[in-house]
Amino acid sequence: MKLGGYRQSTNVEDRRGSGGGGMRMGLPVGGVGGIMLVLLISFITGTNPLDILSGGGGLGVEPSGPGTSGPPATDEQTVFMRQVVASTEDVWTQVFARSGEQYQAPGLVIFSDATQSGCGVGQSAMGPFYCPADRKLYLDFTFFQDLDQRFGAPGDFAQAYVVAHEVGHHIQTLTGLSEKVSAMRQRSGEIEGNQLSVRQELQADCYAGIWGALAAQQGLLDQGDMEEGLRAAAAIGDDRLQRQTQGRIVPESFTHGSSEQRVMWFRRGLENGRVDSCDTFSTR
Repeated sequence: MKLGGYRQSTNVEDRRGSGGGGMRMGLPVGGVGGIMLVLLISFITGTNPLDILSGGGGLGVEPSGPGTSGPPATDEQTVFMRQVVASTEDVWTQVFARSGEQYQAPGLVIFSDATQSGCGVGQSAMGPFYCPADRKLYLDFTFFQDLDQRFGAPGDFAQAYVVAHEVGHHIQTLTGLSEKVSAMRQRSGEIEGNQLSVRQELQADCYAGIWGALAAQQGLLDQGDMEEGLRAAAAIGDDRLQRQTQGRIVPESFTHGSSEQRVMWFRRGLENGRVDSCDTFSTR
């Protein structure tokens, strides 16, 4: 990506080095099958972190304090993340302004190992996630090593896609979609609840595509960046992860969508750049 001179967001809090404080949590194993798969599919999550962090019941933990802007980052990875967040802020401010609305940006918390969130204790093994309770994204940079080495999806735009996807969940919170889906899931059985989760995740992929499309219009993408993002979307499809971890595919247990679905919806956002192209709930 061409972000060399781009501004750095001040909505970023760096908690690395603060330690996990001995925090522990129990991760629920749902219908996906096995704790390892739960951790893997949580790498690109955010649809309902209460389900991940506390089994859907909520921990009643007070949201963490407001993010601190601090001095400009100096290490390359943090600078890049601050710039990506700034780019999402600019894009979604533009999109919301078209409808006469004001965009409220989320915060990004960079942590290592474990940290407290408004949704409970987040651990690096869970991968990136978005917490609607405090409206913050949580990210441990070690995830990008897995994205590159384990899932074969390297590249700076692949990393930016991860952040843009989580910002997509923030958009769903702002529009009230997340709350509606959460209520529907509570009234649904496991299979139907999984299907709702898939639709929500695919919409977040499409929203990430919208960001990519507008970033491209601003001249921020290098040749091959979009292919990097599509490769990342394919890498974390439920079918691929299930095949890797349990040797078989169980479609009714999907919670994020197949590789084909994730690529399709991310591509749709990239090609259309419009929010109305991301209605995954009306598409069969």
